[in-house]
Amino acid sequence: MNEKLMIGWSEADITPDSLGKKISLYGQYYTRIATGIHSRLKAVVLAVSKGDQSFINVGLDNTGVMQFFIDSLRAKVVEKEPAIDPKMIFVNVIHTHSSPSLAIEGVVDIWGDELGESDVLTPEEYIAFTVEIVSDAVVEAWNNRKAGGIAKAFGNARIGHCRRAVYSNGKAEMYGDTTRPDFIGMEAGEDTGVEMLFTFDENGKKTGMLLNVACPSQVMESTYVVSSDFAGATRELLKKEYGEDFHTLYQISPAGCQSPRDLVRHYTTEPDCWHADGVDFLAKRLFDAVKSAELSGIDYDPVFASKNVEVSLPRRKVTYQAYKAAESELARLTAIMPEVEAFEAFCAETHANEKIDGPGPYDSKLHHFVLIKNEQAVIERYKDQDARPNIIFDMNVIRLGDVAIANSPFELYLYYGQNIKARSKAFQTFLIQLAGCAAGYLPSPEAEQYGGYGGLIINGQVGSDGGYKLADITVEEINKLFN
Repeated sequence: MNEKLMIGWSEADITPDSLGKKISLYGQYYTRIATGIHSRLKAVVLAVSKGDQSFINVGLDNTGVMQFFIDSLRAKVVEKEPAIDPKMIFVNVIHTHSSPSLAIEGVVDIWGDELGESDVLTPEEYIAFTVEIVSDAVVEAWNNRKAGGIAKAFGNARIGHCRRAVYSNGKAEMYGDTTRPDFIGMEAGEDTGVEMLFTFDENGKKTGMLLNVACPSQVMESTYVVSSDFAGATRELLKKEYGEDFHTLYQISPAGCQSPRDLVRHYTTEPDCWHADGVDFLAKRLFDAVKSAELSGIDYDPVFASKNVEVSLPRRKVTYQAYKAAESELARLTAIMPEVEAFEAFCAETHANEKIDGPGPYDSKLHHFVLIKNEQAVIERYKDQDARPNIIFDMNVIRLGDVAIANSPFELYLYYGQNIKARSKAFQTFLIQLAGCAAGYLPSPEAEQYGGYGGLIINGQVGSDGGYKLADITVEEINKLFN
């Protein structure tokens, strides 16, 4: 059996313009039909093995994936290459809001009837398109494996900022107005650390890297163009530097409360990061961090272990009192304005805001329509929480030299990432959010207390109690590999 470290990369274009249909962009509460392509969408695949251990990381320029997509991808890969262990394939996304949907559930009922039109690409069509392309890319990366080595590096780049403003009334708002006299501060801090893991061939040539940053790639989230955002732009800058065969797989470290916008300085020191100039600005900042980072020596024979762990976390529950209060509030809201009418008003307000020359967000998370959806979510959770008390998912945990890699399916708040990294025995810990089935936000205790978008029942399946359990499980599984 080959005991050398074997590394393979591949990259594929998953932009669906060849299908000849309109592209509906996923990630907002309202429909956006793309008017063009800002930058192309890619899948980047890293396959690593040593002896009987392996893992395959698939990075997608997308908003998120459901379990159906993962299951379909794994099945198609095994059909094409039975030697691959499907459980060792994990998928993460850059969380651009400027790609088609790879999620079937919840799209039509949130966004209205536009997605049912025959000339608009459906999630089902895009899933079929993407699974075929990405499965080929996975097999290609596996077959491309050659003996190689790794080198870790660390840098700093100011990319992500807390986006939840807290007020003296004990409430928080995503992208809240920080000029209000009752503004008391941002809910959380930020993490400027950039974790890097380079791969090399036997001759010492760089072949690719994992680039792990605590910020989603979503400068372009309110625009009407397909975009791989600053993660894609960084990837292209690194290709120009290291060659077209150099691959960059962007991973989001826990950043559920983060965005690429400085709400404290009011966009006075840099682009507002709601428009394309912010893409280039942040890509250059990340590129500079990579270029200035000091690499460790290349390790051609690292300790390597990879495992798949089933994790079960308790769902965030709704009390009976909260359920009854939601019923009462929903009745009050719909008496003022029914849901369909409220949705029309929400879209009209959003489109009017889009015409104003300035930064977003253009949709209000305090709009009447959103308040209706929030109350509906509380009622729905109460009704099914006993039948589905837990969220169960696969977590991949990897040791590669003195580096640890672990993933979770949540938009995991920075709070938990800091907890895990601080207690990990690894020299560097690469945590990856939005890896696996989409499970929504996993808020901090403060976010649950303050409420607002990102901290509500509608926004995720698991609360802070489950967050602490996830942190403990992740630390325990990582540290087992370093004992």
